[in-house]
Amino acid sequence: MLLIRTLPAAEFDLYFLGGQSNMEGFGKVDELPDSLAGRLPGVYIFHSPAAADQTAASGEGFWTILQPGHGTGFQIRNGVNRYSDRFGLELSMLHALRKANPDREIAVIKYARNGSSIAINAAGRFGCWDPDFHAEEGLHRDVNQYDHCLATIRNALADVDIDNDGIDDTLIPAGIAWMQGESDATIDLETADAYGTNLKRLMDLLRAALHQDDLPVVIGRISDSGNNPSGKVWTHGDALRQKQQAFVEGDRCAELVISTDDYQYSDPWHYDSEGYIDLGKQFAAAFERLQNPRGHRSVRVD
Repeated sequence: MLLIRTLPAAEFDLYFLGGQSNMEGFGKVDELPDSLAGRLPGVYIFHSPAAADQTAASGEGFWTILQPGHGTGFQIRNGVNRYSDRFGLELSMLHALRKANPDREIAVIKYARNGSSIAINAAGRFGCWDPDFHAEEGLHRDVNQYDHCLATIRNALADVDIDNDGIDDTLIPAGIAWMQGESDATIDLETADAYGTNLKRLMDLLRAALHQDDLPVVIGRISDSGNNPSGKVWTHGDALRQKQQAFVEGDRCAELVISTDDYQYSDPWHYDSEGYIDLGKQFAAAFERLQNPRGHRSVRVD
C-alpha cells in the first residue's frame, strides 16, 4: 500500500520496470562507458530475480543504490545481491532522469522474465503475465508472472525507509516502463492481434497496483534482427507492432519508443550494449514528455 507519511520524509519518484528478456537486459557491463559504470546516488532499486510460474511468489528483494549488474543473471543469495555481468535499459534511463531532475530522488521496482508472454497460449515454459494463467496441477498451480510481479511490488512498498536513514519515505508513482511482446508474436496471427487488448488489461492492472489509473506508461516497440532463415525471428511481429501503436494512440498517458528498429543485436533476440544504452535514454525522454501535458506518442531522441 502507498501511504503518505508525516514529514520530515524523503520523496521518491517511483517507476516500475517490467517485461521479458529485452527488459531483463543483455548489455555487457564491461562495455559500459565510464559515465554509467558506477553507483548512482539518489536512485534506489528493488530488483526481484526472475522466477518460474508455478513456484511460490516470494517477491524476494531489498532496496539498494543503483549500480550495473541488474541485467539477466541477477540473483539474490543468502540475502545478498549477486550482480550479473549484464545490464538493461534501467541504467541509462535512470541516469537521464536523475540528470533532468537533480532535485528529485528516484525509486525503481524491477521484475522481468526472459521469454514471458501476456497471452496464455504463448506462455510455453517461460511464463505468463495473464492473471488467469494456471497449471492443471501442482502446489503452486495458480502462480504466474503477474503473481510474482505483485509480490515484488508488495514487498518493495512494505519498506517505508528505503534509504535506511531512519525516516519514513514517500514513494510517488511516476511511471511504468514495459519492454515485451516478442513471445506473443511467435504463435499465430490471432495471438498477435490480441496483444493490444491483453496489453491494455495488464497496464490497467499494474496502474491499479500502484494506485494511479493515469500513471504514465512507456512501451518499447519490438523489432526484429532478421537473423533467421525465413528473414524474421518474430513471425507475426508486424501485426503485434501495430497493436502496440494502437495501444498508445488510445491511451493519453502512454508513449511508444520506436528507436529499436535502429539497434544492432548481440544474438538473434537481444540488442547489443549500445542498443540498451540508447533504449534507456529514449524511455527517459518519453517519461519526461508524458509528465509534461504537451507530450506526444511515438518518440526518439538523438
